[in-house]
Amino acid sequence: MPIVSLHFDSSFLAKLAAAAPDETIHITLSIDTASPLSTSPPQDSAAGQAVAPQGPLAELLLQGLLQPGDVLSFQQRRAGRQATATVTAEGRLIVEGHPTPYTSPSKAAIAVTGSPINGWTLWRTADGRTLDALRNELQQD
Repeated sequence: MPIVSLHFDSSFLAKLAAAAPDETIHITLSIDTASPLSTSPPQDSAAGQAVAPQGPLAELLLQGLLQPGDVLSFQQRRAGRQATATVTAEGRLIVEGHPTPYTSPSKAAIAVTGSPINGWTLWRTADGRTLDALRNELQQD
């Protein structure tokens, strides 16, 4: 019988415990049937094939500048807005509080701000770099 072992960062567990009853929390699981030390790409359990990132974030994922599960954030101090989004293996963004994954950084930002905005310059990685800065790194190589 297969054994499933899930390991969560303590900050995730704290967030889960503090979630409001009507809050949606997204959890993305990847099943890798290879050895535990394998670095193979995540598998799509329904089709048994590797998940290939698509869309605007695909190249950042393929080049390792973004990883599935990375949390992006933005803050608009004047408007009093802030948000977080999680990168999926498919190259989408799951915005906290929104049930639908977004295919581009700008669409994810519009979902939060309610107005057209450049998500490439708004979303930031944990180390503070914008997605635009990551994209520029790819172009310089």
